Amino acid sequence: MKHLKYIFILFAAVLFGCTEEGDIGFVENAEAPKNITALFTISQDNTGNVTIAPHGEGVTAFEIYYGDGTTEPGTLSAGEKINHIYPEGTFTVKVVGIGINGKTTAVELPLTVSFVAPENLAVTISNVVGSPMMINVSAEADLETYFEVTFGEDPTAVPVQFNEGDTVSYTYSNIGTYTVTVTAFSGGSESTSYSQEVTISNPLALPIDFENSTLNYAFTTWSGAAADVVDNPDATGINTSSKVGKLIPAAGQTWTGGYLTLDTPLDMTNHFFKIKVWSPQAGVPVLFKLENLTDGGISAEHTLYTSVANQWEELIYDFTGATASYSKVVLFFNAGNPGTGDTYYFDDIEQSASGVEIGFPLTFEQNPNLTWNNFGGAVGSQVVNPDQSGVNTSMQVGKFLKTAGSQTWAGIAIPFDDVIDFSVMKKVKMKIWSPQAGITVLMKFENMNPHNTADDIEKTTTTTVANQWEEITFDFTGIDNSKNYQQIVLFFNFNVSGTGETYYFDDIKQSN
Repeated sequence: MKHLKYIFILFAAVLFGCTEEGDIGFVENAEAPKNITALFTISQDNTGNVTIAPHGEGVTAFEIYYGDGTTEPGTLSAGEKINHIYPEGTFTVKVVGIGINGKTTAVELPLTVSFVAPENLAVTISNVVGSPMMINVSAEADLETYFEVTFGEDPTAVPVQFNEGDTVSYTYSNIGTYTVTVTAFSGGSESTSYSQEVTISNPLALPIDFENSTLNYAFTTWSGAAADVVDNPDATGINTSSKVGKLIPAAGQTWTGGYLTLDTPLDMTNHFFKIKVWSPQAGVPVLFKLENLTDGGISAEHTLYTSVANQWEELIYDFTGATASYSKVVLFFNAGNPGTGDTYYFDDIEQSASGVEIGFPLTFEQNPNLTWNNFGGAVGSQVVNPDQSGVNTSMQVGKFLKTAGSQTWAGIAIPFDDVIDFSVMKKVKMKIWSPQAGITVLMKFENMNPHNTADDIEKTTTTTVANQWEEITFDFTGIDNSKNYQQIVLFFNFNVSGTGETYYFDDIKQSN
């Protein structure tokens, strides 16, 4: 082999025109061959004539040790095949790949030679997650030498040959149902075949509405949860579609849910995700999670709360900043709480370039990506309702913190997406929670394009109760609708310096 090495190096020097010793250093340093294997086929005439077709990477020549007692190996160049006559039996064939610098890599492969039909043929055909048009095929059998597979799409296509232990992949051009046939061959005239139908469907991707019968809505669940596609049990309101998803978290299990695996990773250019949900109760936390195809540690999640019971509503999740590769859409209903066996429904999962449109009515259940323009020492934010009772049992509310020493005019401003229409409804109602009665609450509207303070309009009212929710009304009768008001401004305990007290507000809406 040492002599062979220098023959290859000399060959390389001639081939590449190298004249100095340093010029062939790249040859000396080349890696040894890798991925060495071989395809065995046999003539179906009882002769035992086996064709060996070796292949590998970085190979210039092969040596074949037949494993039948033959002393001299067969030698051939890369890309060539070699024939050898075998008796019946099982053999271990050693295939040696030789690189350009004489480095070698060897692999031993099993070979069965028989003159009777193969037996116990077992074929595995599987879809490829993430590639809905692709399948993988493998097979094993007794007394076989090799297999051939046809995929049923092109009747003129040459069958693909493979050996036991190999996996053959095939990508279909069109959706449909195809017959895959695997045939096992020995050295005799008899062969053994197996056929199976495979259905190639459309790639599963957002938006998902559960209406397409050609799609495979395959749910994966855990901890006893159950999920399926069913008839819409309440085809009313915002969702009159015929098919929806159903999820039943397992009774007594805290984190029990399910996910759909998409066939292509999500394009996170649009980072808002919308989903219609139906819950038997209001206030149920719904966790929506995006997860990487192979690494569950790469994920992003948000939780929103249902605001109604026994009717459809749309939740909108903001995944701003989530930029990884996500292929799984995961859902937890009543997340973090022990399951009670309740049934939840969901539908129309889609991405959107924008979230909830900011305007009237203004609530906080949808995590609407509000802009909080704070001034004077006030701080606005969205929080869990600290007192879900009385006139406001919603889960999410706005919070107004008037920090200690803040200005008497400390407030928050929230811009709307569109100009407010005051042509018909000129009153505005708002639910508030105050630590004391009799404080002044001021509501103001501003025209922001451009902002002209002379156009601002404001009204005040006072709270009547302490430490509980109430609804107050601001009467803007006489408001000039042509001023294009597009920002709401709120002041709590107006004209009084802040002491660090907290106020809450919710459900701001117009009325007659």
